Amino acid sequence: MHLVRGRVAKANMRDSFVIGDQSIPRRSRTLIELPLPPLYTHTPLSLPVHVFRGAKDGPRLFVCAAMHGDELNGMEIIRRLLKQPALKRLRGTLVAVPIVNVYGLLHHSRYLPDRRDLNRSFPGSEKGSLAARLAHLLMTEIVDKCTHGIDLHTGAIHRSNLPQIRANLDDEETAMLATEFGVPVLLNSNLRDGSLREAAAQHGIPMLLYEAGEALRFDEVAIRAGVKGIINVMRAMEMLPASRAKRKKHRDPFIARSSTWIRASASGLFRKVCSLGSRVKRGEVIGLIDDPFGGSEFEVVSTASGIIIGCAEIPLVHEGEALFHIARFEDVKGVAGQVETFQSYHTPEEELTAFHDEEPPIV
Repeated sequence: MHLVRGRVAKANMRDSFVIGDQSIPRRSRTLIELPLPPLYTHTPLSLPVHVFRGAKDGPRLFVCAAMHGDELNGMEIIRRLLKQPALKRLRGTLVAVPIVNVYGLLHHSRYLPDRRDLNRSFPGSEKGSLAARLAHLLMTEIVDKCTHGIDLHTGAIHRSNLPQIRANLDDEETAMLATEFGVPVLLNSNLRDGSLREAAAQHGIPMLLYEAGEALRFDEVAIRAGVKGIINVMRAMEMLPASRAKRKKHRDPFIARSSTWIRASASGLFRKVCSLGSRVKRGEVIGLIDDPFGGSEFEVVSTASGIIIGCAEIPLVHEGEALFHIARFEDVKGVAGQVETFQSYHTPEEELTAFHDEEPPIV
């Protein structure tokens, strides 16, 4: 399978690979710390970048996490990814950035200290806001020097996301890589202004966005699925050799072309009736809201048929608050079955032989 576009071929003509004025030779693993603006306490900060270069030319893939400082699953995914023995046989270059928003991480916050969302600040500016400067650094030192990208995310605080890939599925190569990742749900997602995906697309770089889990929490299933998904993509790009182990065959993922949010019709104490990954029908009661003062009970009714791919995790809600994210599918029953199979396959009790996984599960 050959996925090398003209951009890759052009990159392969250059033997050098430089990040932060540091040249990384072939057959090497390097940790680079790119300087960031210090804290107001004069505490220095840096952006950690792990670079693996193989002996042979090939694609240059960046994988980044913690674009939002409270989204932690991706950091653990990258930690486990970097321990994979298969990287010794890497073709091309892997660039891993486990913590993009170091400032947000320090404060357990989605945002930067200036309250800006980093993922709405691309391509950034060398002389702009703190968010713009960090976005510019990531674009010029990482993204512009790569040919493909994977951005790792979770749901927001008190919200969980079903493992899913969001991408421009109208692009043939991006759609193929999204399928190879190995999650049951693909969401054909429009590019948002100022997002990393939009900036990468303008530079002709195919990108996948992996969403799974909840902010400020580790989710073992989401982490295992993320590591395995990246390995699958790297094998599809021929950056890694095919696995000798017999790979379990899964049906092709289901593509959602649209999704909708179900919001609270009243304020109160929220109880879920349907969980993440559940199949729901239009008009079905999927939650209840109790008024602890008046004693009234309000039904949360689904306005669409589909699969719950995101939901609120805190029972205290205000009227209008987003409670469920539902992806619409033609074959709702089929995708529900595949979600169940996917979740059982990635539980710690299941022996995973498709890739190296000797990590004790997070419980």
